Amino acid sequence: MAGGPATHRPQCNTTSDTGNHQPTITIRDVSTSAQRSIGFINSLNNMLNNLAFNIPGSEGQAERGSPIKSCPGGAFPHTSRPCKTVPTPHKHQINKDGGDAQGCPATECSARVLSLRCAYPMWCVRNFCGLHPTMATNGYHEIAASFHQADTSIHHLKARVKELNGHAAPQNSIANGQVNGHSNGYSNGTGEDGGAGWLLRRVLDLVLKTKLVTGLDASEKVVHFKHPHELKDELDLEVGEEGCSMEEAGRILETAVHYSVKTQHPHFYNQLYGGIDEVALTGAWLTEALNTNSYTFEVAPVFMLVEHRVIEHLVGLLGWSEGDGIFAPGGSISNMYGMVLARYRRHPNIKKTGIFDQKPLVVFTSDQGHYSISKSASWLGLGMDNAVAVATDAQGRMLPAALKEAVAKAREEGKEPFMVNATAGTTVLGAFDPLEELAAVCEGEGLWLHVDACWGGSVILSRRYKHLMKGVDRVDSISWNPHKMLGTSLQCSVFLTKHKDLLKKCNSARATYLFQQDKFYDVGYDTGDKSIQCGRKVDAFKLWVFMKVHGQSLLEARVDAAFHASRHLCTEVKRRGDRFRLVQEPECTNVCFWFIPASMRGKDETPEWWVQLSKVAPSIKERMVQQGTLMVGYSPIAVKKLVNFFRMVTTCTPTPTPAHMDFVLDEIERLGEDL
Repeated sequence: MAGGPATHRPQCNTTSDTGNHQPTITIRDVSTSAQRSIGFINSLNNMLNNLAFNIPGSEGQAERGSPIKSCPGGAFPHTSRPCKTVPTPHKHQINKDGGDAQGCPATECSARVLSLRCAYPMWCVRNFCGLHPTMATNGYHEIAASFHQADTSIHHLKARVKELNGHAAPQNSIANGQVNGHSNGYSNGTGEDGGAGWLLRRVLDLVLKTKLVTGLDASEKVVHFKHPHELKDELDLEVGEEGCSMEEAGRILETAVHYSVKTQHPHFYNQLYGGIDEVALTGAWLTEALNTNSYTFEVAPVFMLVEHRVIEHLVGLLGWSEGDGIFAPGGSISNMYGMVLARYRRHPNIKKTGIFDQKPLVVFTSDQGHYSISKSASWLGLGMDNAVAVATDAQGRMLPAALKEAVAKAREEGKEPFMVNATAGTTVLGAFDPLEELAAVCEGEGLWLHVDACWGGSVILSRRYKHLMKGVDRVDSISWNPHKMLGTSLQCSVFLTKHKDLLKKCNSARATYLFQQDKFYDVGYDTGDKSIQCGRKVDAFKLWVFMKVHGQSLLEARVDAAFHASRHLCTEVKRRGDRFRLVQEPECTNVCFWFIPASMRGKDETPEWWVQLSKVAPSIKERMVQQGTLMVGYSPIAVKKLVNFFRMVTTCTPTPTPAHMDFVLDEIERLGEDL
């Protein structure tokens, strides 16, 4: 239908008098959302309650069709003008306190969509009754009408209802009639085609209809791919002076969903994150609806308490006796927190005087570490050249001996080592650096040990796999992204350190308009000053709701299932050894392999052969995306002289199964067999 449903739908009872076949429609509820606006609306609302509309079968009939809503005609005690008199043949009885009035009533039934077809539809539209000009119902309850033969005149009805609804709302309006920044007369305006909240319900309906959080069928497409120039033609990207209609807004939403990648699809394995479930989305939506900032208890009391408790809980999971932390906008910023704290602990004067009189500071990370370490070195003025890559073994794990050599070399060059970034679950190979051995090196060299556990940190929830992070109790800080493997909504990233109060000392700027120390409550919960941000989302709540509702046992089972699926895939790659080849044994849920097409099997593996093999994964990736059946990433690793290979990753949502893994290999083989 052209417009959206009203925020408060009238609930109607329909009965049929078997004697004269006259349906009776009783309005039980009409929106009370405007009761605070203008005094007479209470009386109007009461008067509308329990109205009974008797429509004679010879002049009008109730039947299914497009929903309509016209004025409840009658002599309103608060109107300056009575309703227009309807010709006798068109008379509809409106029973109120034993009296009758004349008018043309029509409403929508919440149980089944009804329309009232009038014998005099054009008259009804053109002579829409004149209610008091200040009457309003916040949310604009007129539904797109579908009167018989009223194809053009309906615009008069819309204009009249818009006028009526535009004069009052529960919110305080300024003199020129604007409400919450809109001059169109709608409070929290969603436009003339829908009531307040209609767009939200449209989004919810769309999410449920397309099963974005309730489970997409594997037979559906992961993506309906179009090239950028093609997609532009499908999207109306222009922004005009006037807002669009709700009908158009609905189409925009549907188009956005249609052409977006379905990360919740069982066969989306493209990135280090997947879908989210209903609980994750619920937590995320509520944080957005409450729209507050995570810097003081004053404006975010619930969320500040939640963040404190979540950090305490995570500190305990890591085996630390005490600690601190903060939620940050992504793992790159969380890793930067580690670098800033490491630098502050060594040279606290840098906070005020800068790095200008310091030796070049050097940070060490593995040659498989995340690029955010180099970027952080750039942003912090250290320079990318002073983010030193340390050699790794065949699995992609940092070599402790190579670290010691790199530290010694930096000192010989007159530089000052200050931090080591270890990785728990590297981006491509999924390697876990040996934390115990690296901690020993750092303790001996006096270096801060940070762990980038953004991808693999979820193993801390699993008794079966937490050994992969053995030694985490000895590190100085850690970053973890629950929005990756675990499946909270993007974004949800946390930085943790065992050094209590260091975050505040390092980052505090003591803004007196926010962090006054003479407030009337415990200012210990005003933790925003330990952040590098002022505006900061309340992301801790998303993780807390997720863990609170699901419980750690379920989350542990999900992590184990992700690992189990990856191990099944690894076994299948080996079993199909004539067509697939494993790059290395997996530690995390990353499974890396090559597919060898029939045309290349049994050939000498010359340098030319490997060049040809490097083209296979990109070619198959193009086909899988074009057909929409699957999304798997691919990557080369130049430092290890590995040409393009597939990098499969499994996450917790949706739960991957062995059957899913079999499909991945079958589909890759189908798509690439003729290459």
